[in-house]
Amino acid sequence: MNDLEAFAKLVQALDPWRGQLVFIGGWSHRLHTLHPQASRLDFQPVFTKDTDLAFHTRVPLEGDIKAALSRQGFEEQLSGDTRPPVAHYTLGHEAGGFYAEFLTPLAGSGIKRSGQPDATLLAGGISAQKIRHLDVLLTDPWVMQVGPANGVPLHQPVGLRVANPLCFMVQKFLIKKQRTPDKHRQDLLYVFDTVQLFGHLLPQFKADWETAIAPSLGTDLARTVVQECAASFDTLTDAIRGAARIPQDRKVDPEELRATCRYALGQILAF
Repeated sequence: MNDLEAFAKLVQALDPWRGQLVFIGGWSHRLHTLHPQASRLDFQPVFTKDTDLAFHTRVPLEGDIKAALSRQGFEEQLSGDTRPPVAHYTLGHEAGGFYAEFLTPLAGSGIKRSGQPDATLLAGGISAQKIRHLDVLLTDPWVMQVGPANGVPLHQPVGLRVANPLCFMVQKFLIKKQRTPDKHRQDLLYVFDTVQLFGHLLPQFKADWETAIAPSLGTDLARTVVQECAASFDTLTDAIRGAARIPQDRKVDPEELRATCRYALGQILAF
């Protein structure tokens, strides 16, 4: 079973909850490459074996997602000391380690009144991790059709909610200080590739930032995004050089990566 077949099983299992779940992380980027407005590029997106799905807690997840996943062959793998435990929903070894995890925004201090970490939530029969700065990925998601026409082996096309590409990039700078060096390098490559996919939409992204995304963040977090973004691409750094070395199917020039991102994000964020 290849990863698209595994992804199709996940989509089928989650069909009743498509209106509440948003695909984020590496698979959202992969789905971006299939979007009708995306430029057609001659390289493969950064591969990831995990599929991250986010949801708001404002509307309860009804039903039993865990049972629906089980019917498609997914197994719940629990870890950690939190209550409920952290959970991955895996499809088995034949799927190359494909798994899904569920995430929801963390509000407040991250500590419960009991003094225990406020790290997970039980909803819809599944255990979801609470993550800070996840809210922006739930802002203005795109809806795109996936199915046989773009390589996803489903019986018929379905509409999935996918993180807005601009929000996908913005969140990288909100979490920059919490990322490991390896993850930060990968984030820089994700930003570069997203700019290449949607560079023709810079005026639209600029308008979206000014009218929807920055206001949703608030003044302080919006300022943080601008500052961290500008600092990331102001000069050629070891992190940028490391990001350029990640792809195995193409040669990326570090200065081109830096200059491309500096120009495009400068146009969007006005720095």
